[in-house]
Amino acid sequence: MRLDKFLKVSRLIKRRTVANEACDGGRVLVNDKVAKASASVKEGDVIEIQFGNKSVRVEVLDVQETVKKEEAKELFRYL
Repeated sequence: MRLDKFLKVSRLIKRRTVANEACDGGRVLVNDKVAKASASVKEGDVIEIQFGNKSVRVEVLDVQETVKKEEAKELFRYL
């Protein structure tokens, strides 16, 4: 699955366009490498997102095309 879509489906970032902008700005790392929005995400990957002066680090547990709002937090776990 594309990185920008995963960020939206997992609700780490609310909108896909915002996810795209974060990736283009170099604020998203996958396995400690700057990633483009089109980068492929799979189970076990570690994603780090920098929001201003704080950063969020998560591990991908599951990849699904669609998921209910309540179940979105089951796609990843915070590190």
